[in-house]
Amino acid sequence: MSGPAAGTAAAATTTDVVCLGESMVTFLPSQPGRLADVPSFGRGIGGAESNVACALAAAGHRAAWVGRVGADGFGDHLVETIASYGVDTSAVRRDPARPTGVYFRTATDRGTDTHEVAYYRAGSAASAMSPENVPYEALFAGRVLHLSGITAALSPDCLALLRELTAPRPGRPLVSFDVNHRPHLWRGCAEDASVLLELARRADLVFVGEDEAEEAWGIVGAEAIRAALPEPSVLVVKRGSAGATVFASELRPGPRGAEAAAGTAALAASTDTVSAATPATPAASADTAAPADTVTPVPALRVDVVAAVGAGDAFAAGFLSATLRGLPVRDRARHGHLMAAAVLTVPGDLTDPPSRDRADRLVALDDAAWGRLRLAPGWTAADRAPEEVRTP
Repeated sequence: MSGPAAGTAAAATTTDVVCLGESMVTFLPSQPGRLADVPSFGRGIGGAESNVACALAAAGHRAAWVGRVGADGFGDHLVETIASYGVDTSAVRRDPARPTGVYFRTATDRGTDTHEVAYYRAGSAASAMSPENVPYEALFAGRVLHLSGITAALSPDCLALLRELTAPRPGRPLVSFDVNHRPHLWRGCAEDASVLLELARRADLVFVGEDEAEEAWGIVGAEAIRAALPEPSVLVVKRGSAGATVFASELRPGPRGAEAAAGTAALAASTDTVSAATPATPAASADTAAPADTVTPVPALRVDVVAAVGAGDAFAAGFLSATLRGLPVRDRARHGHLMAAAVLTVPGDLTDPPSRDRADRLVALDDAAWGRLRLAPGWTAADRAPEEVRTP
């Protein structure tokens, strides 16, 4: 059985979130400095979508990662490591002819001029993903399908796949899309901006940074980004240290009301509850009435940063986790900030998140107490942060 229609018909909602994309073996430097000067590297894993899956599984959700790896030792390491977080990897495909991608990076912040990344992913197994060779029954078996713009940049076949998966159709799971603009992946392609905008407009929930919206689309400011992306039911504009602004809407009844009802029913079919504000419909189109937004700005936390890598993926995981639990919009963004803070205070892309009870306690703080929080390395293991019990 193949193709999106067949997969949709056969799918049973047994998973909370299915994430599709490339994961790679990453080599982390043993000390700061240029790649040319680093004497040794430690091995880890990295990949936007697998990072989200691992974080969600660690937070207690049923998560699956769908990808394609080489029939090699690095592929073995990826699948085994991702599975060790509790992620379902049963739908991962092995490619006997193409290798698993790897990359090396420096310890500096990705946003600085001194940051270096050396990718060895051209012709990787993941770049061969296409509408003809992915397991649709697994991709459509969750309440949410999480994708990112990175996959679209890997190859024309990968872009065709994302267009298939984001196409509106009855019974489609909620589609979450992280723009994840990576200019180096789009070299030689002048259509990166239009492609990412197209895919984002077809999703139900979109994550995009203010910086990448300006770089990719020349759009400045959260309100202008929303104007360019009116279709998603929920748009999360990440604003770095300033926090995030969440635009959320309820689609008004229109010709696609039957599809919207089907989407709502599919998303609600879980032991977790989902609030009425949860985006559960296919993305809006010309035949759907314009949505009315609520706008929720949510300040970020003060964090003693160890490495600013993987924080965006962690934020998405925290936001999705709280969405699955039916929490209010403000709390979804706060859970995103907490999950990001956990990753920011470790060297790699992944770490154990705070316990759900601990995170819920922090999320429930009033605005003044939230603003006083300062999180340092090791904070997720502590019983209580000092800021919870005293005012600095």
